[in-house]
Amino acid sequence: MSTYTALTLSQEGQVTELRLCRPEIANRFDATLHSDLAHAVRETADDDAVRAIVLSSTGTHFSAGGDFDAMLAANADHATLMQQVDEGRRLFRAFADLPKPLVVALQGDAFGVAASLVLTADAIVATAEAKISDPHVRVGLVAGDGGCVGWPANLPFIRAKRQLLWGEPITGQDAFQLGLVTELADSPEGVHTTALELATRVAELPPVAVQLTKRALNKHLHARIDDVFDLGFYLEAISARTADVAEAVAAIKEKREGRWIGA
Repeated sequence: MSTYTALTLSQEGQVTELRLCRPEIANRFDATLHSDLAHAVRETADDDAVRAIVLSSTGTHFSAGGDFDAMLAANADHATLMQQVDEGRRLFRAFADLPKPLVVALQGDAFGVAASLVLTADAIVATAEAKISDPHVRVGLVAGDGGCVGWPANLPFIRAKRQLLWGEPITGQDAFQLGLVTELADSPEGVHTTALELATRVAELPPVAVQLTKRALNKHLHARIDDVFDLGFYLEAISARTADVAEAVAAIKEKREGRWIGA
């Protein structure tokens, strides 16, 4: 197995766990995590000894989503922006193309791009208190890095619009009742245990049947990707260069309301 900076890989039997390991920065998605996670997903997908994957995290957050410094760098420079767009497109498609079952252990809050990736999973275990949110619009961005694919794929369309256009969080309890989360656990430790149990159970099933079924199911997601994914990402790129994005970051850091100019 390769060595990574932003996550760890471990294998128990036929299950590989990818675990985000930078709680000191709330496991934000910077260039390092984008690169590490895309490579790790491809590595596990290609490993015949792996029959199921668990995506987990450390700390109180699963992931705080996008990195503010990266957002400001993209806001200021077109080449940087397009590099981030290409990295994001590759990462989401790596998850959407996974031929093996993916179980997410959502021990804490998942925001933005983290929520988009979580919603490609085949099972999601969470605590009732964990929050899932795509707050792109609240920082002046289009929900383009998979949000306009994953949320409508997992919720009634009107509910997906309600979440993406307002950018407000949904709790694990509410997500479970809506079918967005498949299992609830009483604690972060319980989330991890349940996720590993689910992965172990599916890994023990006939692998050809499981993986070909997963490939067939992936086609549903691919249809949505073909319809809206690239459009969403490039619209997000347009929004990423606006003054409202820089203002949103400043307002959050200064703990004040944003002053939007719509440009």
